[in-house]
Amino acid sequence: MTILDKIIERKKLEIATAKSRISLDQLKNTDFFGRKTYSLKESIKNKSGIIAEFKRQSPSKGIINNNVEPLEVVSAYESFGASGISILTDHEFFGGNLNDILSVRNDIKIPILRKDFMIDEYQFYEAKSIGADVILLIASCLSPAQVEEFTALAHELKMEVLLEIHTEDELKHFNSKIDLVGINNRNLKDFKVDLQHSVQLKNLLPKEVLSVAESGIYNIEDFQFLKEKGFDGFLMGEYFMKNTNPAQAFKDFSVQI
Repeated sequence: MTILDKIIERKKLEIATAKSRISLDQLKNTDFFGRKTYSLKESIKNKSGIIAEFKRQSPSKGIINNNVEPLEVVSAYESFGASGISILTDHEFFGGNLNDILSVRNDIKIPILRKDFMIDEYQFYEAKSIGADVILLIASCLSPAQVEEFTALAHELKMEVLLEIHTEDELKHFNSKIDLVGINNRNLKDFKVDLQHSVQLKNLLPKEVLSVAESGIYNIEDFQFLKEKGFDGFLMGEYFMKNTNPAQAFKDFSVQI
């Protein structure tokens, strides 16, 4: 069983528990459910392109940074030009929770991506209720039919969709309704990073599709390489979060691009 298999099995249990605690009607009656969402597509076009991530830990790296609070980090990301914010809400494997988005939503005026393993309709209503603007769909967790169904649901809820792919076979998950396509430089099965593989995959996408390079961007040279190869967005978390002061790390990086 791969780490991804373990995550999905755990996620099914978490969703069942959440459903027993909070109904869909309760989610629809939350303060944020009716708010107007921000567009990540537009923000990427008009700003740095960086989707800066708040992430405490990961299965491949263990604890990255458990000593900072979401608001102090993501508000600085916004101040220094991030196009969007990515926040991990998976607890078991990434140390996140729903409150990490809830606690910053009123203070952040750029799009927030709920980064999690989305496998059930309930999670989309949950995401809307906590103030997310964008949903991550991971192709390796879903069928093409599920991607299409979940994309329609996200749009019905006025949220955008970032589809994450890693292999040529996963291109079949793409459909014309997808807002952005993220190409994960890191293989979720063995966690190896290959930037050149991502470039090759990007070149197989329709040219009009906004593309996001995800994970494994370790320095300004990686960023510049991917930008030169035509990527529009860059999802970066560990590079900033591994520092004692992630906000300063982002500021230092942003002046180089």
